[in-house]
Amino acid sequence: MSEALQKLIANRYQGRDIPIALVLPDGARVSLSSQPSVDVFARNLSGLRALATPEMGVLARAYVKNDVDFTGAAKPVLGIAESMVGHVEHARRSLGSRLRHWKRQLRGNKANIAHHYDVSNAFYRMWLDERMVYSCAYFKRADDTLDMAQAQKLDHICRKLRLAPGERLLDIGCGWGGLVFWAAENYGVDVTGITLSENQFAHVSEQIKARGLEGRVRVQLLDYEKLPEDALFDKISSVGMFEHVGVSRFPRYFGKIYRLLKPGGFVLNHGITHNAQGLRGLGSGIGEFIDEYVFPGGELAHAATVMGAMAQEGLEVVDAEALREHYARTLWAWTERLEAHADLARKEVGEERYRVWRIYMAGSAHAFDRGWMSLWQFLAGKPLPDGSLPHPLTRDYMYGPRAA
Repeated sequence: MSEALQKLIANRYQGRDIPIALVLPDGARVSLSSQPSVDVFARNLSGLRALATPEMGVLARAYVKNDVDFTGAAKPVLGIAESMVGHVEHARRSLGSRLRHWKRQLRGNKANIAHHYDVSNAFYRMWLDERMVYSCAYFKRADDTLDMAQAQKLDHICRKLRLAPGERLLDIGCGWGGLVFWAAENYGVDVTGITLSENQFAHVSEQIKARGLEGRVRVQLLDYEKLPEDALFDKISSVGMFEHVGVSRFPRYFGKIYRLLKPGGFVLNHGITHNAQGLRGLGSGIGEFIDEYVFPGGELAHAATVMGAMAQEGLEVVDAEALREHYARTLWAWTERLEAHADLARKEVGEERYRVWRIYMAGSAHAFDRGWMSLWQFLAGKPLPDGSLPHPLTRDYMYGPRAA
């Protein structure tokens, strides 16, 4: 059996010069290069099947189930995996995949958010920055640390929104409160954060008291659709949240934001987008893997689709910035930090969940590097009754020296 499998795998990858050695279940080695740098283990027949007919999502699932394993860091392995797969195409989901995705959407936002975020605050603390900001950082220099880059991202958002003392800011999907606290403490605004994660709600509530921000900052365990519309906000931020919304719900989402904004107010929507027009997921089984293990019910759209949905609900986009390279750097930093705490992470959340997060973040970083996905910040306003939308003529307010 070993000899037959060696021939089968050798034929599958013949002439590809992939720098790995495949280790079969019986211990036999099949080198796919004269100088293999990584050992890839097929633990069982399921692992062999995954390697014989590989897709990115299939390999990721096999790794999570420990049917396949590898030596070393995840970063080089992702490039090797793509070489094993060959060309990765963007593709429409199968009918079965769409039905499973639709069922996960029907579970409701709270269940899907809990699946992703209510893992363990201690787990996230191992690999996030000191403020526990779980979204794309903003790197100004090559040697910026993750902590610096996340602080720069928070300030970049506040400057784009031109926050001023006394204004009311709503943060939809406030996470562990990074933006909420930065805006209140550095810009003097009155902030309301909402989340559907009980773990995040508890953390932010505790921090409000610890920082002495009662009366200026509040957090609610609340779906954005249930926000009352009788108290309007000057500014709204939504960072790393709208990926959970789903394209079919964009009108409800952006329509709600429009109704919550004061005339002349602005919203900053920061989120992941798909780089292929007309498609809503990544090919090679990647989208299905993410939907099953990481972001149930989530969905990506092209930047043009997002801008169109905002415009359809009356929001005028005045600035758009792509941060694809920034998110790749952010995700690689998270992956490296998680790998550095591998033993602690396994104790906290178990082997399988550790593997899910490791391969998901590494795979996402690879996807951003390859240009399959991007990250966009859209700044849009709600025009005044006369159609005007007061806004600076240049971007100096974003990038120039910050006013005291």
